[in-house]
Amino acid sequence: MTDQPSTARPNTSASTPMQARAEAKLLRSEIGNKWGKFTPQELADLKDNDDLVAALVAKYGLAKDAATRDAATVVQGRPF
Repeated sequence: MTDQPSTARPNTSASTPMQARAEAKLLRSEIGNKWGKFTPQELADLKDNDDLVAALVAKYGLAKDAATRDAATVVQGRPF
């Protein structure tokens, strides 16, 4: 053990509201890059994974199971 203070950051799983907004913005950007038919307004209107799946079915004509799988690959559990 040393007398030096630890430089390790505490493990905080909760993000600040600013971080959450930045992460959501990044997620929407990734969705827009993958599926370019979405307008900026449509991306902003996405509230959750179910919205994305419904939009993929409507906009791209994907089967719901394929849209669910594709959305899960991009979203990876991140919040909107």
